[in-house]
Amino acid sequence: MRVDVGWDGFWADAPTERDSVFWDAPPEQVVERQLPLFERHLTAGPPLVDAGCGNGTQTRWLAARHRGPVVGVDLSPTAVELARGAGGDAEYEVLDLADGPAVATFRAGRGDCHVYLRGVLHQAAHDDRARIADGVTALLGHGGRAFVVEPARAAKEVLGGLMGRPAGPPPALAAVFAHGISPMEMPDEAVPALFTGRGLTVFASGRLPLATTVRDPDGARVELPSNWLVVGYGG
Repeated sequence: MRVDVGWDGFWADAPTERDSVFWDAPPEQVVERQLPLFERHLTAGPPLVDAGCGNGTQTRWLAARHRGPVVGVDLSPTAVELARGAGGDAEYEVLDLADGPAVATFRAGRGDCHVYLRGVLHQAAHDDRARIADGVTALLGHGGRAFVVEPARAAKEVLGGLMGRPAGPPPALAAVFAHGISPMEMPDEAVPALFTGRGLTVFASGRLPLATTVRDPDGARVELPSNWLVVGYGG
């Protein structure tokens, strides 16, 4: 099992107060907005895997609404322990989506899965993105669907503005960079190509702002432009 030192250290140091982790906005601002985009594509029964679940904020919300088991997975053991400690109906496991044998073992015990993948690919190394897409494809089998959402290229300008604030970057964002984690350049067209190149069909796609925990000076929540898609086998 590969443990990413940057991510595990990040979660070990992450404050537990509300709105203290950059992407850990309340579910009402994140997955509740997204659910109408992908819910109709999910059949009842298969597990829904929240891939890169972190501390489980969105996972717990999904577990209360999905018509089947919900499993949060993350490559950080510390994140998984935090998620488990927060309670709720979801299960949690340590799983690196870029680890093909580990993904195969996970799927062997669960069958076809649906996948919720939010903001994972753009923070992965270039070579790992392909392996993560392989992992998602393997989890889906022929009956699963994946909802994939990633910051759009235009989000770089928003992040640049936050990093360039006169008083310094917001603490929630500064903490990400302090652990050696940084968003990497990812063209908008690269996300669907990762999945269509593996034989998957794009059933739906669009754009939707992705909420963060940072506030503008006027108190409004900072949102990143994002692209989303629903993918799976079949037509």
